[in-house]
Amino acid sequence: MAKSEKKTIRIKQIGSPIRRPESQKKILIGLGLGKMHRVVELEDTAEVRGAIAKLPHMVAVVD
Repeated sequence: MAKSEKKTIRIKQIGSPIRRPESQKKILIGLGLGKMHRVVELEDTAEVRGAIAKLPHMVAVVD
């Protein structure tokens, strides 16, 4: 039986959480970010895409 590969997405924090609403800070922590220029690789799901869409000024998708 062949293993199906799960799609992943790499995101990088490009904005500081300083002086941001608490909800945005919690979304960053939920994504595994919190420090500038940190890159994480997550499964590409609708939930992750939605969190990225809420923080376009703070995160970027890295190829």
